[in-house]
Amino acid sequence: MLHHEIQPPWHAGEVALQNHVGVAERMAEIGKKIIRTELIEQHRDFYPLLPMAVLGSVDEAGDVWATVRAGHPGFMSAPDAHALHIDLPRDPSDPADAGMQDGAALALLGIDLRTRRRNRLNGNISRANDESFLLNVEQSFGNCPKYIQLRTMELLDDPKRPYAGIAESFTGLDSEATRLITEADTFFVASYIDRPDGLRQVDVSHRGGRAGFAGVTKDGSLIIPEFTGNRFYNTLGNFLVNPRAGIVFIENGQLLQMTGTVEILANVPKQDFEGAEMFWKFSPRKIVRRLERFPLDLQIADNGWSPNSLSTGVWKAAS
Repeated sequence: MLHHEIQPPWHAGEVALQNHVGVAERMAEIGKKIIRTELIEQHRDFYPLLPMAVLGSVDEAGDVWATVRAGHPGFMSAPDAHALHIDLPRDPSDPADAGMQDGAALALLGIDLRTRRRNRLNGNISRANDESFLLNVEQSFGNCPKYIQLRTMELLDDPKRPYAGIAESFTGLDSEATRLITEADTFFVASYIDRPDGLRQVDVSHRGGRAGFAGVTKDGSLIIPEFTGNRFYNTLGNFLVNPRAGIVFIENGQLLQMTGTVEILANVPKQDFEGAEMFWKFSPRKIVRRLERFPLDLQIADNGWSPNSLSTGVWKAAS
């Protein structure tokens, strides 16, 4: 088990954005308290409750991918405070799987959509076989529950069943992908940096809002509002240092995964868009669509809308 020297809680990109909104000094103190190099007991108790994990990985070309994988609760467990054991078979249909070899850097978001609880961790993979792996913890921290819709999380099928469908690959959004994006209220985004010490740090995060909060431009790019949150700026801080992103949307078992380039926008009319602190533009380069791949039913629960989401804008109104 490798233990590296303690890193400062935030890297240069995160600090730059914290400075931009005037919270860098406060976040330097908060970061020391909340970003840990091990799993605390409540996090070790949390992961085994979950029927899904959101993962972020980087392939050999340096493209970052976000994915969502399901498992019977207990498929993630912590043998000790420094690693999470993850019982997930390799999936060659998943473009994110290419970055999940032994030694690779990986990000994981544990999110319970039934309670709005979420925890993030990143580290590196130790793999002895193709059925499971250990994620050795570099950073572990909790996240606020803002913008998370409450959902059912019912398993509809065996999560270990190999994918028998077709993984469609394309380079630009078609009408069906555009519809899915512009009707979605949730997606997940992966990003990464290569640190000065030579280690790669990957992150994967949740984004939520009212249905229609993600916009699609005529050229097939996505415009995403960045709503006021916990001021960590993990995702946007990574974008400042390394402008690449991976995004995954889920709808009725369909996974729509994209990797591409990203830009933090200086000029977008904020006054039309409630709750937006800034905006970013994602230009997809590779897109993979797999139908009937994700075996969890994720229906919004009764009264499941986040009040924070409902107080934000949507693009149809903004445009």
